[in-house]
Amino acid sequence: MDDTTIDSAVKVRELPRLAPRDVAALARLLAECIEGGASVGFVLPASPEKMEAFWRRVDGTLERGARHLLVAEDARGEIVGSVQLVDPSSENQPHRADVAKMLVRPSARRQGVGAALLVGVEALARRQGKTLLVLDTATPEADRLYRRHGWQLVGEVPEYALFPDGSPCATRFYYKKLA
Repeated sequence: MDDTTIDSAVKVRELPRLAPRDVAALARLLAECIEGGASVGFVLPASPEKMEAFWRRVDGTLERGARHLLVAEDARGEIVGSVQLVDPSSENQPHRADVAKMLVRPSARRQGVGAALLVGVEALARRQGKTLLVLDTATPEADRLYRRHGWQLVGEVPEYALFPDGSPCATRFYYKKLA
């Protein structure tokens, strides 16, 4: 993937495989998001071992080509966000992909990182010939970002998942047709 720069402070690039330093940095990012209340598939505690094990599993799917990982880096080259593009396992859905685990470090939010990741993952999907993307979110703050970028809300399912503290949360489902 070509590097995507939204502004001089945020650079988005694809990581085709994860080096040990990438696993450690991504584990810290994931833990910060979970500890900040993000419902991204985990409940507390967000131990380093659990976070690193997740990223090692992701690395295995990167190697097989079943998913792609984009990271956003700040001006110092520190990972401040990530997003994944996941191909469906069904052979009757080659035209679509899932946008998954959009993570932005709490201290980097509202600075264009989420928008840069969204632009980058949509561009990657287009290059792969995808015409439909889907995603889900339990974060109300993300609704504004997705809608601003042309995503359509399908609906909301109450108590679909849990927040990191174990309390139930609703999940909103979105789609976007790519031109």
